[in-house]
Amino acid sequence: MAGHLVKRFVGSLRPGGPSTVDGAWAEDHLRPAEVELWRRQGGSDRRHVIGVARRVEQALGEEATRPVLAAALLHDIGKLESGLGTYGRVVATLSVGLAGRETAAAWVLTRGFTRRVGLYVQHEALGADMLELAASDPLTVALVREQSVVPHDRTAPSHLLDALNAADDA
Repeated sequence: MAGHLVKRFVGSLRPGGPSTVDGAWAEDHLRPAEVELWRRQGGSDRRHVIGVARRVEQALGEEATRPVLAAALLHDIGKLESGLGTYGRVVATLSVGLAGRETAAAWVLTRGFTRRVGLYVQHEALGADMLELAASDPLTVALVREQSVVPHDRTAPSHLLDALNAADDA
């Protein structure tokens, strides 16, 4: 996990978004309202989610349908609600590690930076809500909402969530 986070941090320092080819590939797998959400992500986030979606596609083959790839491309969309940049996300991740996910989630009831960390912790649920408002496929919404849900509480197919999580942690 720590290696993945260090890799994400270093990758986030590189300026610019995905290549034109990769951007077009991503947008081909999204509905129009999803494209609008996807374009709101920063360049490093768009590069990251394209990598995740490509790994999901490779792992699942024919099961990597449009709704599954849309979930991979939008799995972090709820992070926008926190308004945190690269360094804020680093501090948030460390804070969550120290305080615990449940404690940090309660910070959404506070103000300022602490509230933003609380929103960051809840990015899966916030992202799923954003996708529901964008009329995303129910499978896309479920995969984003349940990315951190323990297997016995999942409604989405576990093997799809497992593939998404593995691709995200690669």
